[in-house]
Amino acid sequence: MDFQTLYQQKLTSPDKAVKAVKSGDWVDYGWCTNHPVALDRALAARKDELTDVKVRGGVTMWMPEIAKAEDAGDHFTWNAWHMSGVDRKIAAKGMGYFIPMRYSELPRFYRENLEVDVAMLQVTPMDQHGNFNFGLAASHLADMLDRAKVIIVEVNRNLPWANGLSGSEINIQDVDFVVEGENPPVAQLGGGGAPTDVDRAVADLVVPEIPNGACLQLGIGGMPNTIGAMIAQSDLRDLGVHTEMYVDAFVDLARAGKITGTYKNLDKGRQVYAFGAGTQKLYDYIDHNPEVMAAPVDYTNDVHVIAQLDKFISINNAVDLDLFGQVNAESAGLKHISGTGGQLDFVMGAYLSQGGKSFICLSSTMTGKDGQVKSRIVPTLTNGSIVTDPRSAVHYLVTEYGMVNLKGASTWERAEKIISIAHPDFREQLIKDAGAMGIWRRSCKR
Repeated sequence: MDFQTLYQQKLTSPDKAVKAVKSGDWVDYGWCTNHPVALDRALAARKDELTDVKVRGGVTMWMPEIAKAEDAGDHFTWNAWHMSGVDRKIAAKGMGYFIPMRYSELPRFYRENLEVDVAMLQVTPMDQHGNFNFGLAASHLADMLDRAKVIIVEVNRNLPWANGLSGSEINIQDVDFVVEGENPPVAQLGGGGAPTDVDRAVADLVVPEIPNGACLQLGIGGMPNTIGAMIAQSDLRDLGVHTEMYVDAFVDLARAGKITGTYKNLDKGRQVYAFGAGTQKLYDYIDHNPEVMAAPVDYTNDVHVIAQLDKFISINNAVDLDLFGQVNAESAGLKHISGTGGQLDFVMGAYLSQGGKSFICLSSTMTGKDGQVKSRIVPTLTNGSIVTDPRSAVHYLVTEYGMVNLKGASTWERAEKIISIAHPDFREQLIKDAGAMGIWRRSCKR
């Protein structure tokens, strides 16, 4: 097979490639750093020719051109698999919507439930075997492309090449059009600034609970990154990685010599992830690095796979939680913030792991736009808030005021434990609320 000749035959301009999109089509943009740039701009230029074009994406890192025009919603509808700040802005325009999911199920959604008329996404340059690499994400992309009637790849020389378990490449034979993009820098995601005193206090409680040889999953955000930084400075050794999102903290851990993967029951010696986003440091580290391995999300986030990894440690954030132990990591009332992602899968999988633990970490309070300090521990979740982790699944809860284990605890024990890690200024009111809810014993300690 002469791959270069085939490449030249399929090479075209962005303007010509997007002619494949028709009114009423479902168009997929891929995931996170793979979203198209030149193709998105070309599709936006066709706005007035099109109606009812439904576009899917997720963890959006920059505002797509198709969403910028004032009347964009008359032509395009944005459907997000996971809400980033950009996705929230698109939703605020009245043209963006969230698709609820457990991230581990996304590949199956494509195999069984979804139609894809046109798929367009950024990829690395083609190799000598005719393969384009998906770069930072394996995620669900192979299954998405299997369903696509038309596949357009946009080459970006700045995307890192990621070694993959499977589902991390597509061959030129399976592509309809190739577009050579403008090679923009890969979008970067910061670590959220310097750790706060609260972040450090939570990390001080969690890190001692991590044993040597543990397998780590870190969520995104200040607290997980702070915990990663403290692990890098600790005496822990021979750690493994099996995570949904690969973040900068893992690079720091690897460079500190903490990650070997020696004791992983699966993928020994490899850091496994579904997708990655961070700074250039992370992208340089992933590029052609045999120590890291991209894998489809129905492998990385599969509860049964996670359960096979001994001493699995899952560390994630939350927006708030209630006295029953229900965790919301997705919304502030009706305002959508994030998504279920893989949090529930990792909470369940870690508990099923031999010696495994899951930690939901949050600050005890937050300050609203009006300057008012509010408790993140509430009697019941606000109307409209999403239950990400049901009370029956939650293991450890951590704030700067302590750590509690909810496994085996009755409703009054849960209330007592949860109130014990609330901010002291809110505890008396929470006790009164728990009493009114019938989950507080008179003999409970105050």
